[in-house]
Parts: sequence; C-alpha cells; structure tokens
Amino acid sequence: MNMAQVASSKDSLQQALVNKIIPNQEYLLQGSIIASAVDHLIHRLRGLCDNVENVPETFHDLEVCMSMRQPNQVNPLQVRVRRALDRDVPFQLRYIGQPELDRSRPTLVRSSIDVGCTSTVLEFLNELGCRVDFEYVSQGFLFRKGRMKITVSKILKIIPGKQHDSEPVCNSYLVELSVLAPNGQDAIGDEMRIFAEQLKPLVHLEKIDFKRLGNIP
Repeated sequence: MNMAQVASSKDSLQQALVNKIIPNQEYLLQGSIIASAVDHLIHRLRGLCDNVENVPETFHDLEVCMSMRQPNQVNPLQVRVRRALDRDVPFQLRYIGQPELDRSRPTLVRSSIDVGCTSTVLEFLNELGCRVDFEYVSQGFLFRKGRMKITVSKILKIIPGKQHDSEPVCNSYLVELSVLAPNGQDAIGDEMRIFAEQLKPLVHLEKIDFKRLGNIP
C-alpha cells in the first residue's frame, strides 16, 4: 500500500467516524443465573428472540486479555483476543474503553472496537510489548433480537499446566445483553431496558460497576 492509499484510508476512516457510521460504542447490561434455572431462561429467550424455530446458536471461545504498561501509566492499554474453539473462523481483536456509569442512562456505555485478524495476532502483540493479564474460556448460547445480542455463558478457568483443560469458575451462568452502535444512539438503552424487564424474575440485568468489583472480567 503506497502513501496515497494510506492517506485515503485515514480520510475514509475519519469521515466514517464524523458521520457516525462505525459502531464504536457498546451498550451493556449484565446479570447471572444459577445453572439449575438456565433451561427456563433459554426457553424464554427462544420465545422472545428472532428465529425461534431454530436451535439456539452455541459458542465456545478462548479469550485472552493483554495489556501494555508504560512507566507512571495509571490505566494501561488493554486489548482482548478471542479465538473460537469450536469452528474455523478468524481471531478477533477487541479494544474496550473505560465504562461510563451515567445514572441518567439505563445501560453501561463503553467504547468498543472489534476487528478480525489472523492467528499470529498474539505473537504480534507480544512483539509490541503486551503481556497476558488473564485468560478464560466462555461456552454457551447466543440469541439475537433485532440489533440486540444476548449471550448466556459458562465461564471456565484454564487449569495451569493443562492448556486444553478447564473447569467452571462457579455454578452460575453469565448473562449479557449488548448492542454495538455508533455514537449518539442513546435510545438503544431504552430498548434494552424494556427487553430486560421481560426476563425478570429469572434474571436481573443491570449496570455493573467494574471499578467497584476490582475490574473482574
């Protein structure tokens, strides 16, 4: 790629950001449900979400969180690499910004950029100076309702010294309701709040203060 093409790509990216075309904001609600009640939640989601006649989509992913620390830096740059363990698809590199906990908003909002990449991305990040903070496996079900994505997943920790073995962190499932959208589409939060109300009392989805929890993923 020559310099003219690079400049043209930068201009196109900047124009897309100005016109609010790129989905770079994640609206998020989270909750948990005990394993014995998961089947009831899956049944309700199948009735509420799109393509109810189909078997729910499943996923089985490894997620690696890496950070690049600089001297005297309070908040190091953090990125995540996700790799599907059950299918042959590109790796996913994700940047997640600090969450905004605005009481006037019904959801948590944070910057989020996702890009597909090759399997050498971990080596590339290591060469840049990034180091692994933690990694885990998530396995569960994926539903969609319009532009909303709902995941019900079991979080598994990798057993030290046994790369291919993992065990549940706890006896509950993580439930996440999220939307990726461009800046300035705060009406999405009201849609998510209304949908979340339909999942009560099985699961209560809410804004989670990660700083208060010590940045637990």
